[in-house]
Amino acid sequence: MNSRSFFFSFSFFVVLAGAAAGAAAAPLPAADNLLHRNAIGLLRKSFPEGFVFGTATSAYQVEGMADKDGRGPSIWDVFVKIPGKIANNATAEVAVDQYHRYKEDIDLMHELNFDAYRFSISWSRIFPNGTGKVNQKGVDYYNRLIDSLLEKGITPYANLYHYDLPQALQEKYGGLLSMKVVKDFANFADFCFKTFGDRVKNWMTFNEPRVIASLGFDNGINPPCRCSKEFGNCTAGNSATEPYIAAHHLILAHAAAVKRYRHKYHANQKGRIGILLDFAWFEPLTRSRADNQAAQRARDFSLGWFLHPLVYGEYPRTMQEIVGERLPKFNKREINIVKGSYDFIGINQYTTYYMYDPHQPKPNVTGYQQDWNVGFAFEKKGVPIGRRAHSFWLYEVPWGIYKAITYVKERYGNPNVILSENGMDQPGNVTLQEGLNDGERIHYYRGYLTKLKKAIDEGANVTGYFAWSLLDNFEWLSGYTSRFGIVYVDYEDNLKRIPKMSANWFKKLLHREKY
Repeated sequence: MNSRSFFFSFSFFVVLAGAAAGAAAAPLPAADNLLHRNAIGLLRKSFPEGFVFGTATSAYQVEGMADKDGRGPSIWDVFVKIPGKIANNATAEVAVDQYHRYKEDIDLMHELNFDAYRFSISWSRIFPNGTGKVNQKGVDYYNRLIDSLLEKGITPYANLYHYDLPQALQEKYGGLLSMKVVKDFANFADFCFKTFGDRVKNWMTFNEPRVIASLGFDNGINPPCRCSKEFGNCTAGNSATEPYIAAHHLILAHAAAVKRYRHKYHANQKGRIGILLDFAWFEPLTRSRADNQAAQRARDFSLGWFLHPLVYGEYPRTMQEIVGERLPKFNKREINIVKGSYDFIGINQYTTYYMYDPHQPKPNVTGYQQDWNVGFAFEKKGVPIGRRAHSFWLYEVPWGIYKAITYVKERYGNPNVILSENGMDQPGNVTLQEGLNDGERIHYYRGYLTKLKKAIDEGANVTGYFAWSLLDNFEWLSGYTSRFGIVYVDYEDNLKRIPKMSANWFKKLLHREKY
C-alpha cells in the first residue's frame, strides 16, 4: 500500500456476516513442489511480448536517512513520533537503509530476473520545505539510484507521492485541504521531469489517493489525522466533507502534473505518465438486487472516486446522488484538464470481500465511509472467502484480480493497465527459517498471476505486473510486525538481505530462454 493501511479504514463500521478470525484452508503442497511447479501456462513467455515484471517499494518504507542529508520532514515523520501510533513505536529513521544499500538491492533484482523497479521519490528529500530551495544531496541520491538501475538493465518506474506530504506544507496552508497544493505538487513534478526524465520514461503521480483521503481525513488514523469526533481520535476535522475536498485536490494535482509533462517534456523525453489506484474487488454476498447495488456502491466510492473523473470527467453518479452538495464539482476548465489525464492506470490489487446491503437507516452523522452504506463479509454459508494472510484485511482470493481487471476493461474502456501492487504478508516475528520458507506466498502469487493471465488472454490491456514488495520493510501503522517482502530482511543482523523461497520462484518464472 500500499494497501497495508487500507482496511483499517473500515474497521469501525464493518458488520461481518459470520466473519472468521482466520480462514481455514486445505494444506499447501510441500515446499519443494511449490518452488518447482508452475501453474499450467504460467511462464514468462506465455505473457504478451514486452510484458514487464517488476517489484515495488516506496521511499519512506525503505530509504531510511529520514532526517539526514538535507531531507525535510514529511507528515509521517511527525506522526511516527507520537507514542502508540505505530506498532512497537517503530520509526522509519533507518527503515531498511536502501539509501546506502541501493546497489545491493538492484543486484538482487537483476539476479532474480526482474525487468523493472517501482520506487517513489520523497518530495521533502528534494524540496525540504515543499517548495523553494532544492536539496542537491537528495537529487544526487535519486540520480545514483536511477543510473544504477539502468546499468543493470532494470527499467525505473518513478512514483512522485507515496503518502509523504512535506510537513512544511501541512503547517503552511493545511496541505491537501488547500488548492495551493495543486500548484506546489505540479512544480515538484516539473522539477523531477526536468531532472530525471532523460532516463525515467514511466511516471506515476500518486499512490492510492483514496487511502490518503480516507485514512487521513475520514477516520484520521493516518496523518494528518483529521476526522469528525464520532469517527476517530482527532482534534479537528470533518469526515463528511474533508475527504472529498482532499481527494478533489489530489485529482487536480495529478492532472496539473500530467499537463506539465505533456506540454513541456513528452515531445523530447517520449515517456508516459499515470496514477496508482487501490482496488479490492467487491463481490455481492447474494444475488439479490440490494447486495448487487451495495457492491457497486463500494466500487464507485473506491476505484470510481478517482478513475471515473479521469475517464469521464465527473464523479460516479452514485457518489453525486449520495454525497450531494458535499461533493466538490469540476468546472469546465478543470474537466478539460482532468478528463484523459493518464497514459496508463496502475491498479494495486490484493484481496476481495463479499458486500451486502445492511438495510440500515440513514445515520444522524455522516462521513465518507458511512456514505457507502454497505456491510462486509469474509465468508458465505460458512465458507471463508479465502485463506487469510497475516494482516486481518488480506484474504487470498485469486479470482478477485480477474474480476477487478475485467471490470476496469469493461467499465472504463480498456485502458492500458499495470498491476502495480500485489502481494501478501507473514508476521514480523517469524524465525529466519520460517521467513525464508514462504510457500504460502508462492501459492498466493501463482494463483493471482494465473488469473491475471486469464484476464489478459481475454483482452484486458495489462502490460506489467509489480510484486509488493522486494524487501520486508516499514509497513506504516504495522511498523516491522508485517513482512511483505520476497527478500527477507534480518533486522537483528545488520539488515542483511536473504532471498526467500518466493524470490527463487520468481527467478525461475522469469527466466529468459536463450535461442
